[in-house]
Amino acid sequence: MNWRFICRLRCFLAIVILFLAITGRAHAQGCNGVSSSATGSVTWNPQWCQEFNATTAGSPDTAVWAFDLGNGGFGNNELETYCGPLGYSGNPSNCPSTFSTSTSNAYVDGSGHLVLQAINNGGTWFSARMKTQGLENFQYGRIEASIQLPDTTNQGLWPAFWSLGSDIGASPPVQWPACGEVDFMEDWSPQVLNGPGPGGNKTTIHTTATGGNGIGGLFTFPNGQQADTNFHTYGTIWSANMMQFYVDDPTKPFLIETPSDLPSGDTWPFNANVFLITNIAVGGTLGGTPSASTPNPGIMMLDYVRQYQPSAAISAPALGTPAPITVKAGATSGNSSTFLPTLASGTGYVYFSCSTTAPKASCAVSTTDPLNPYVINSSAGTAESVTVAVKTTANTSASNSIPLPSFFHPKMPNRLALAMVGFLVSVVVAPVARRRSRERLYACTLVAGLILTAAAWSCGGGNGGTSSGNNGTPPGSYTVTVYAFTESNSSNGSNSNADASVAIPLTVN
Repeated sequence: MNWRFICRLRCFLAIVILFLAITGRAHAQGCNGVSSSATGSVTWNPQWCQEFNATTAGSPDTAVWAFDLGNGGFGNNELETYCGPLGYSGNPSNCPSTFSTSTSNAYVDGSGHLVLQAINNGGTWFSARMKTQGLENFQYGRIEASIQLPDTTNQGLWPAFWSLGSDIGASPPVQWPACGEVDFMEDWSPQVLNGPGPGGNKTTIHTTATGGNGIGGLFTFPNGQQADTNFHTYGTIWSANMMQFYVDDPTKPFLIETPSDLPSGDTWPFNANVFLITNIAVGGTLGGTPSASTPNPGIMMLDYVRQYQPSAAISAPALGTPAPITVKAGATSGNSSTFLPTLASGTGYVYFSCSTTAPKASCAVSTTDPLNPYVINSSAGTAESVTVAVKTTANTSASNSIPLPSFFHPKMPNRLALAMVGFLVSVVVAPVARRRSRERLYACTLVAGLILTAAAWSCGGGNGGTSSGNNGTPPGSYTVTVYAFTESNSSNGSNSNADASVAIPLTVN
C-alpha cells in the first residue's frame, strides 16, 4: 500500500473539510427558508441573508461581521467607545469582559434578532459598529434590513444602516467621500438640524462634490407610525447608474438618485462593490448632546439583513424612432426631441442619459416622472415621456476685432519681397540712368512706396489676420444618442452597456 499517497489524501481531505467548515460558518445564517420576493413582474431571489436565528443568546457571527473599535470620534466627534463581542481582537480594555445581554453592545437574542445597544456606564457611553468589510462585498440587487430603532425624540443617539465603497480599504485607499457612502437609514433627534426623529427616516448619498452634506431625501411614516415602536424595512433597488430607496414597500420608492442628479463635474462612485455597516453612534455631528432624557440603553434590533438579485434580466425598453433635431448653432428653441418609450408593465424604473457627436455641444435628458426627472416608471398611470435637448455653441463673427497689420499675414513674405525688389529697382536703376531729372527720381521713389503700401494691405482686402470662420458648433450632420438602463443592469454603467439605445439625427445649420 502506498502510505505516502494515503497521507497526502488525508491531508487533502482535511483541507477540504476545513474549507467547508469555514464556508459553512461564514454563511451559517444563510437564505434557507427565505422566499423570493416580487416587485411588479420582477422576481427577486435571496442571495445573502443574515436572519439572526440562533436559538440561544450569544455573540454575533464574527465570520460574517467585523467590528470597528475604540473612541476616536470617527470623523464626526462621536462620544461613544465601540466594543466588539467578548474576546474580539483589539477590544478596548474597558469593554465588557463577560457576556451578558444587559452589558453586551452587540448580540443575538435567541429570538431571531440582532441587538445593538448604546449603554451609558458611569458616564462613558459604549456602543457597537458592525460591518462586512473584508468579509462580504455587495454590488447591485435589492439590499434591505428590517430594523426597530431606539427612541430619537431627544438628543443623544444616532442609529444608522449604511454602506461604504469597498475601495476605501484598497491599497492605496480611495478616501472618503470619493469612495461613496450610502445611508439607507439614518435617524436622529429633530432637535438637531431638523432630524427625522421617530416619525421618519433620512436617506443620503455622499460623493466627492457633495461631501458631508450629500444629497438625499426624507421619508415620513404614514398614519402616525414610528421607527421605535415597530420594525420597518429600509432598503434600495440598486442597479448600474440608479439607486431607488424605499421604506417598507420596494414598489414605492420615495427617492431615486442617478449620476444626472450630481453636481456638474462630480463622479458617480456607486457602480462598484460596497460593504454594509450598522451602528448606534452617540453624540457627534447629528447625535447632539446626550442627557438624562437619552434612552439608556438605546436599543436597535435587526430582524434581518438581505441582498436579493433579479431572477432574470428585465426586458429592454423599446425606444422607437424619435424625431430628428434640426437647429441653428446656439439656438435654444427647436433643439429637442420628445418620445414615449415602451416599457414592459411592472418592470420598475428606467434611467436615461445621452451623448452627442456634435463638437462644442452637449445634451441633456429630462422626463415627466414626478419623482426623478431622469427616469420613467413602467407602472405610471399615464405613459411618461423622455425629452433630449441639445445645447450647441453659436458661431460669432470675428469682424468686430481690431485688424492686424498685413505684415503678419502668412502670405505677406512673398508679396513684401516683390515690393522690396520694386523699390530697389526704382532707387538703383533711376540714378544710374541719369537720363531724367531729379524730379523723376523722387517720382520713382514715391511710386515704390505706394507699391509697398499696396502690397502690405492687399492680403485679406485690408482685414489683416481676422476672418469670420466658425468658432462654435460647425454646421453639419451629427447624432444624439439616448441610453436606457433598467433596474436589472449590472454593468459598469458605461453607455456601451446600456440595455437599449437610439441614435437621433442632429443637423446643425
